[in-house]
Amino acid sequence: MAFTLEDLPIRDDLRGQSPYGAPQKHVRVQLNVNENTHPVPADVAEDIVASIRQALATVNRYPDREFTELRQSLADYLQHDLTAEQIWAANGSNEVLQQLLQAFGGPGRTVLGFPPTYSMHSILASGTGTTWIPAQRDDEYRIAPETVVAAIREHRPDIVFLCGPNNPTGTPLPIETIEAAYDATDGIVMVDEAYAEFMPADVPSALTLLPGRERLVVSRTMSKAFAFAGARVGYMAAHPAVIDAIRLVRLPYHLSVLTQAAAVAALRHAPEMLAMVDDIKQQRDRMVTELRAMGYRTYETWSNFVLFGGVADPHAAFEALLEQDVIVRDLGIPNHLRVSAGTEEETTAFLDAMRRVAADQPPVRVAA
Repeated sequence: MAFTLEDLPIRDDLRGQSPYGAPQKHVRVQLNVNENTHPVPADVAEDIVASIRQALATVNRYPDREFTELRQSLADYLQHDLTAEQIWAANGSNEVLQQLLQAFGGPGRTVLGFPPTYSMHSILASGTGTTWIPAQRDDEYRIAPETVVAAIREHRPDIVFLCGPNNPTGTPLPIETIEAAYDATDGIVMVDEAYAEFMPADVPSALTLLPGRERLVVSRTMSKAFAFAGARVGYMAAHPAVIDAIRLVRLPYHLSVLTQAAAVAALRHAPEMLAMVDDIKQQRDRMVTELRAMGYRTYETWSNFVLFGGVADPHAAFEALLEQDVIVRDLGIPNHLRVSAGTEEETTAFLDAMRRVAADQPPVRVAA
């Protein structure tokens, strides 16, 4: 009889759980994990490679464990009068959130979230022994100030996780909801702004709320707008005291000298790296328009992806798209699929494939 995971003395609270993971299939049009499908510009790539080559000269030594230059570069990029002392970074925003839960969560503590939301939030809670408490969203997957306050008063969590724009729905998170959440709790309030660069330019970020709010944390990533998913660089902005708390749980030298060099180089080219964002937003909005014309229901999205409903059989539609060399995301939300905005060519390929799916499987009505 085969020896399996269940035969190991694993923690009881981890038994029966499944690891995070989207399907990794090699197809021509990959629009399933919200990557920036645009390549890094050639001149930027050359500068990054040169910086890595220079860093290799000292790779026999441990890296700067405080990653001083990177923190200053990130503070300069974010602006909002932030200083390097208010910035922390790690190997993707997932590690940032894990460290936050290690410092402020753990056994006997709770974190409140609002599904459907980024699935790693609950997985990271489980991995750190923090109890995940799901709360109900409003219609259209939104969260009103009154809704977040009611949930906090009912559950009295140690940590509140908010996601704005929300993943996987793309829906906005009002700044008033963040303010209300902070005022309603004595715990940590974390706002996951992984898709902040895709928000309308005139919409304030949660970063504007940091002054005077010592328990507020804003998480960001270089994976999306910076097309840096493979480099694994996430970061957060918070009060320096919160950063000190993270130091208590981080592994020493957790950011390699190569990662630091690559990220600093990319940030030197921030305007050029972000130039592709407008194109992605155009393709996103094009998807919304054309999916609606096909008869599907879309939701307001401030991200680089679109959640659309009215899919008669999401699994069958997923497979039909896959046969056409296009992969999207089946999230398990009844009658819904999610698709990332790609290049103009990739977006066209998806829309053409989706029209063929709609012809075979006409869209169905979903509840408002």
